[in-house]
Amino acid sequence: MSLADAIRPRLRLNGQHQVSLARWHVGNRKLAQVVGLAVVAVVMIPVVYLVIGAISADQEGLEYLLRARTARIVGNSVGLMLATTLCATAIAIPFAWLTSRTDLPGQRAWLVFGLAAMVIPSYLTAVTYAEAFGPRGILQSLLAPFGVERLPGIRGFFGATLTITFVTFPYIVLPLRAALLHCDRSLEEAGQSLGLNRWQVFRQITLPQLRPALSAGTLMTALYTLSDFGAVAVMHFNAFTRAIFIQTASFRMDNASMLALLLIALTAALLLLRSWQRHRGRHYRIGVGAQRHLEAIPLGKWKFPALIFCGAVVFTGVGIPVLVLFKWLAGHIITNPIQVPMTLLMRNTIGVSAVSALVVTIAAFPLALLATRGTSRFNRWLVNAAYAGNVLPGIVIALALVMFATRNLMSIYQTLPLLIIGYSIRYLPFSIGATESAFAQINPRFEEVARSLGLSPWAALARITVPLARGGILAGLALVFLNVMKELPTTLILRPIGFRTFATRIWSSYDEAFLSSIALPGLVLILVSAFALALILRREEALG
Repeated sequence: MSLADAIRPRLRLNGQHQVSLARWHVGNRKLAQVVGLAVVAVVMIPVVYLVIGAISADQEGLEYLLRARTARIVGNSVGLMLATTLCATAIAIPFAWLTSRTDLPGQRAWLVFGLAAMVIPSYLTAVTYAEAFGPRGILQSLLAPFGVERLPGIRGFFGATLTITFVTFPYIVLPLRAALLHCDRSLEEAGQSLGLNRWQVFRQITLPQLRPALSAGTLMTALYTLSDFGAVAVMHFNAFTRAIFIQTASFRMDNASMLALLLIALTAALLLLRSWQRHRGRHYRIGVGAQRHLEAIPLGKWKFPALIFCGAVVFTGVGIPVLVLFKWLAGHIITNPIQVPMTLLMRNTIGVSAVSALVVTIAAFPLALLATRGTSRFNRWLVNAAYAGNVLPGIVIALALVMFATRNLMSIYQTLPLLIIGYSIRYLPFSIGATESAFAQINPRFEEVARSLGLSPWAALARITVPLARGGILAGLALVFLNVMKELPTTLILRPIGFRTFATRIWSSYDEAFLSSIALPGLVLILVSAFALALILRREEALG
């Protein structure tokens, strides 16, 4: 008999306690809704300004929306999103499983170096891929002795898909790994006892338990693909973000607003699909006893192919950009005459990233609770609205916040608080998705038992819910921290005067064609981010 079953008669006999428990539910739900409304109100600032810009658009702006060129932009963006999400998922599922549930040699190193691909800015990855795989790139020079004089061009759909796939597959790996480490081992053992082999156990038992984490990861990948600017700009692929940037640079904010609203409509469709999938069933552990340590699954004869797969993923996602950066560092190219101390760049980047990650994690907590514990129509709408900011390009969010600050709160214009607000709007869904997937795997009966035994609502939250969800919460914090470190458009527009980060330094050097000046900040950014990710993952395992 479980602890929850043992205390159920007590709950039936103590009617007064049941009433207080119901009131506690209502009070906590209302508090979470109030906090969630405040967070969503901030997130919706850019959307409100986009709607205002679209309403003020003249006939020419409406005609632009109906042009064949706009239809091609929509088709390009949807095609890129589907291709990237499928490719990233195909890489992430085996990579997450190999680095969490098997006896893969060097498991920790593969995990850290594989996830380090997400800390490399997409524009930097795209530039290094163009250098490595271009018609006259590094690969062509290696194949020249074999008579290969020119390779096909990488720019376009293929180059954008390749770049974003290896930048985003860690977004699926992190929540998947957290879910794999907390899967119900008893279900897998039951499947094995019924004669299922390992592949059948994974496909029929393990994979369905990963549905919340997989759904959250693929949604983040799809949203990132729609909102990314660096890869499509470098690869000359005419997707939403590149078209919006061109219209913004031409001071056609009405056209940019119309395109951004199309992005929001596409996001709404994705969120409706996610909302339908989220409520199809429960995914938390069935058992209420102590969780057993998951034994590593021996790979046997598949160990060498697994090492080749992980090596190919790490080399493509991290090795190629790093090697190209070292090539630039060793090259005899004129360096940028404007030198910035590396310690200043490191202090600014790490400091603003840590503060932003903490703010976003706190803001995401009540929304994740509403998504899993207060599943009313209003709460679902509230959570879905919080995802709106992520699909908008960083430059659109930044420009909207500049307009808002200059018209309403001039005192925060070009200050760190406004910069952190911009980061929070853009990356709030990352924390919500990871935290929500962790909450979805927690049996609500644990919280009911804790409250029935006398714990206050906040004590039950702190001692039961948060410790059980710590893997997902830390995964969300890691996602936000690492993405803020490489964020470019928001930083360029909202930063205080003279405030420089690794991302702004890399972009300014690339824009001025000082490739040697890209190398050192780029390598330090990768090193610091990989070290921070290793610490976060080590802390997660220490708590697990």
